[in-house]
Amino acid sequence: MSEQDYKVLPRDVEQGEFHQAIEKFRALLGDDNVLVEEAQLKPYNKIMMPSEDAEHAPSAAVTATTVEQVQGVVKICNEHKVPVWTVSTGRNFGYGSTAPHHRGQIILDLKKMNKIIHVDAELGTALVEPGVTYQQLYDYIQENNLPLMLSFSAPSAIAGPLGNTMDRGVGYTPYGEHFLMQCGMELVLANGEVYRTGMGGVEGDNAWQVFKWGYGPTLDGMFTQANYGICTKLGFWLMHKPPVIKPFEIQFEEETDIAEIVEFIRPLRINQVIPNSVVIAGVLWEASTAGVRRSDYTSEPGATPDAILKQIQKDKHLGAWNVYCALYGTPEQVEVNWNIVTGALKQLGKGKIITEEEAGGTEPFTYRAKLMSGVPNLREFGLYNWRGGGGSMWFAPVSQARGSECDKQYALAKEILNKHGLDYVGEFIVGWRDMHHVIDVLYDRTNPEETKRADACFNELLDEFEKRGYAVYRVNTRFMDRVAQSYGPVKRRLEHTLKKALDPNNILAPGKSGIDLDKFNDW
Repeated sequence: MSEQDYKVLPRDVEQGEFHQAIEKFRALLGDDNVLVEEAQLKPYNKIMMPSEDAEHAPSAAVTATTVEQVQGVVKICNEHKVPVWTVSTGRNFGYGSTAPHHRGQIILDLKKMNKIIHVDAELGTALVEPGVTYQQLYDYIQENNLPLMLSFSAPSAIAGPLGNTMDRGVGYTPYGEHFLMQCGMELVLANGEVYRTGMGGVEGDNAWQVFKWGYGPTLDGMFTQANYGICTKLGFWLMHKPPVIKPFEIQFEEETDIAEIVEFIRPLRINQVIPNSVVIAGVLWEASTAGVRRSDYTSEPGATPDAILKQIQKDKHLGAWNVYCALYGTPEQVEVNWNIVTGALKQLGKGKIITEEEAGGTEPFTYRAKLMSGVPNLREFGLYNWRGGGGSMWFAPVSQARGSECDKQYALAKEILNKHGLDYVGEFIVGWRDMHHVIDVLYDRTNPEETKRADACFNELLDEFEKRGYAVYRVNTRFMDRVAQSYGPVKRRLEHTLKKALDPNNILAPGKSGIDLDKFNDW
């Protein structure tokens, strides 16, 4: 290819300079692992945000298979000031997909680094490369008859533990706080050096996956949701599969029940009677994952009327809120905790409890039971069919696990979404003491007017929640800088000071979580 043929270039990099970098990538990785043609790059430019595709078009994509090749890519990027956006499995759809933060960044795709390096069934530990998927790891556990179970996000089969953990994703089992279960990272730094966290720096040490802290400052968290290094190995803990897993659902009839639900769940969750990450899902979330489309009920534009929501609830045998939990342990342990849960529900005086046997293989109970039992699936993609058109943005504020907080957040979110003609499709995930409020802002991206409304809606959600002291913990690439602003100047100055020290050429994923030396001037 002539050096004049590159249609998209990195910021401030000219054709000749970029051509030299591409030729070095080819010499390092081979021609098949350096993609520059528009058709080749199309999969790396698929987005679900209300932006123009062109704003997130990569200039090239390269694939590496070894840590040494990742070091080589970083070296070339430094020499030619080419920014690189790294993806592991690239299945983080609602938070940004594989497309880079901004136009012209090259993609470093690590899906070919997919070795399961080690699984210890006795200790319940694993060490994997970036491209390992949850389905791959699940199959490995099954084929080797290991007494272990996974925790993952949903949809899970095509996503992977390294990428999900590095972005601080959560799951639905007792090990659902994934970063808490992380134990040991290997990272290629911007200067090309390989750094291992925890015990990994001592050659021959075998405690890397069992003890998090090592010696001196513990830096693992610094590399999550950040752009200070490229993670090439991740260690984490796996739960031993218990003799009994008892998933169940509790349906509540009215949307106003949310405050009482949270007050009912919190003590059971904090005291580990219910040990997993409990989900409290709204009716449209559950209906969508059971195959319901908005067009089944109405063709009118705008937000779906409450009367239709009630009709869907009735037709599909759902609650206004659908609470999913599971009990784990020996038969005796599960029986004791089941009696505690049913006793507390009786005291509450509302809520219909449904066991796996009573659900009888129906959706959405079945896919929820799989999530809580460590069986990957793709059922949650049904959300994207509710309105159709490929628009999706996750809005994820966090609050205290108090009924009053969830009541306020739900009312505010629904008011804003409906004002912009969109639906509340959300769920709360109960951590130990927190609530992740996860809302999928679904819209038709092929409709310019609706896309414009979705963009305005997301901005208003950010503004109004911030005014009330609710911060979001994760967001898609379009809004990363906006969310970074909400956390204040001191945090941003510290993050950019670290960036300047570790990556002075600003080559590693500039823009990730709002960290970009070319854009930040508030020193």
